[in-house]
Amino acid sequence: MKYLDEYRDPAAAQRLLDEIRRVSTRSWTLMEVCGGQTHSLLRHGIAAELQGTVELIHGPGCPVCVTDQADIDFACQLAKRPDVMVTSFGDMLRVPGSQGSLLDARTRGGQVKIVYSPLDAVELARRQPEKQVVFFAVGFETTAPATALAVKQAAQYQLDNFSLIVSHVRVQPAMESLVESPENRVQAFLAAGHVCTVMGYESYNRLVERYQLPVVVTGFEPLDLLEGILACVRQLEAGETRLENCYSRAVQMAGNQSAQDLVQQIYQVSDACWRGFDLIPAGGLSLREQWQQFDARVRFSDSSLPVILNSECRSFDVMTGQLKPTECPHFGKQCTPETPLGAPMVSSEGACAAYYRYAGV
Repeated sequence: MKYLDEYRDPAAAQRLLDEIRRVSTRSWTLMEVCGGQTHSLLRHGIAAELQGTVELIHGPGCPVCVTDQADIDFACQLAKRPDVMVTSFGDMLRVPGSQGSLLDARTRGGQVKIVYSPLDAVELARRQPEKQVVFFAVGFETTAPATALAVKQAAQYQLDNFSLIVSHVRVQPAMESLVESPENRVQAFLAAGHVCTVMGYESYNRLVERYQLPVVVTGFEPLDLLEGILACVRQLEAGETRLENCYSRAVQMAGNQSAQDLVQQIYQVSDACWRGFDLIPAGGLSLREQWQQFDARVRFSDSSLPVILNSECRSFDVMTGQLKPTECPHFGKQCTPETPLGAPMVSSEGACAAYYRYAGV
C-alpha cells in the first residue's frame, strides 16, 4: 500500500472487523495511548463497531491535556510582563490554568503569539531583541527534537532573549503508572506510532515482561488501528504477551537515532508532574545544566503563582480510562469546546473533544 486512501479501504476494514469478532471469545479491554488514535477510532466508527467485542479506553495520549497546570499558570504570569512575549502552539492558548488561559492573558493585554514551530520563536527573538521570547515547549518525545534544535540554534545565535518553559513528557512511564494503579483495567496497549518513530520501541519489552501485557505499535489510519487491535486480541486469546510492530512502514525498533542523540544532548530524563497524575517518576524531560540559561524558570525565577486546582474537571478519570467523556455530568453542558472546564475538551487530540465532535452530541 502506497497511498493514504488504501489505509481507509472499507472492504479491507470490514474484513479486519470480521476477523476480530471471529477470533474473540470474550470481551477484551485495550487502551490506545495517543489522542490522534482516539479521534480516528471515533471518527471512523471503529469503537462503536467493536462494542461488545473490544472495549477501547482512552489513555493520556494528548500532551496538551497532561501539561501541568502550574506550567500554564507560569506562562500566563510571564505573559503579563511588558518585556515578555509567550509563544506556543494554538491548542495551548485555550487550556485553562488555575487563573485563566493564555488566551485570557492575551485578551487582558498580555503578549501571546501562536507559532507553528519552536524555530519560529527563535526567529522572533532574533528580530525583536528588546523582547524576551519564551516558547512553551509541550509534547511527548515526538516534539522534543524540534525544541532541542531550537535551543541549539539560539545558542549559535548567542541569543540572551530566548528561553523555554519545558513541559515535555515521556509516554512509557505514564503507561507503567497506569498499569500499577489499583483501578487498572487495561489488558493490552496500542502504543503511539509517532512516538515510536522517534524513540523506537525496544524499551517496551520491559513493560511487556514486567506486567505481562501485550503492547502493539500501531499508526493512525483505520486499517492501522484495526490491524493493531487484531494483533492484541490474537495474543490475549492465545494467552501470550509480546511486543509487536504493526506500523513497520514508519517505525523501526531503534527509532530515529539522530533525533534521539539531539534530545539526549539537550535534555535529561527527570520526574515530572502530569496534569491530574501528580508526579510520575522519569515522566518528563528537563534541560541539562549546560543549557539552563535557556530555562524560563531559571531566567524568571521571580515569576510564580500558587496553583488552584479545578475540582470540576474529571480529566484524570477520562485520561486513565475510568470514565468515558459522555459519562461526565458536565460533558456537553457546562463543558463544551467553547466553554471548556479542562484540557481534554480543548485540545485537538483530547478525548472529550473527540466525543463531542464524533459521538453525535
